Amino acid sequence: MGNHIELVASDGHRFAAYVAEPKDAAHGAIVIAPEIFGINAHIRSVADDYAAEGFLAIAPALFDRVQRGFETGYEPDDIQAGIELMNRIDIADAIRDTQAAVEHAASAGRVGLVGYCWGGVIAWVGAARIDGLSASVAYYGGGIPKYAGEAPRCPLMCHFGELDTSPTPEQARDAVGRHAGIVAHFYAGAGHGFNCDMRGSYNAEAAKLARERSLAFFRQHVG
Repeated sequence: MGNHIELVASDGHRFAAYVAEPKDAAHGAIVIAPEIFGINAHIRSVADDYAAEGFLAIAPALFDRVQRGFETGYEPDDIQAGIELMNRIDIADAIRDTQAAVEHAASAGRVGLVGYCWGGVIAWVGAARIDGLSASVAYYGGGIPKYAGEAPRCPLMCHFGELDTSPTPEQARDAVGRHAGIVAHFYAGAGHGFNCDMRGSYNAEAAKLARERSLAFFRQHVG
């Protein structure tokens, strides 16, 4: 459904992005910050889904700075590979690349950001640091507690699983509680990665509800 383009960050770094376009004129855009598994089939399907809902959807390859074209599954070895790459990425570079995606997406109108897992951290930090964002949605970003002090500059919604350990519900509630206005949802019976239907942690009920809430939030703030 989508295609690949090349984006250029403010420091000249060139990187790939997956783009999915709606059938009719876009009513805004959504940038998708991926998990540690790259722009794989699941993230492409998330982008396709947002496009089907009428948004221009762009998923930037944030690992291109350390390994171009990285894409993997969810086996233990895949997880380890993703963690190793994540640990080599400077958050400032990931934000810089996401900023470039947001600026490219702005041709479609207002821009929202959504992120999952590591991308959830990008969505949290991006709400504080990225210019031109109209809304951000963070799903279970394990590193959010590390950046809990960063205050969002746009409307921010967060989704967490009550069974998650990264972050724990206690850590998540602490981070959210530091700033007024953040909308936070906690899902009973759901753990880390509950949105991904290709992972054992998939929770269909929680994923459906979080998707509905995210779409309503984006329709309110983006288009």
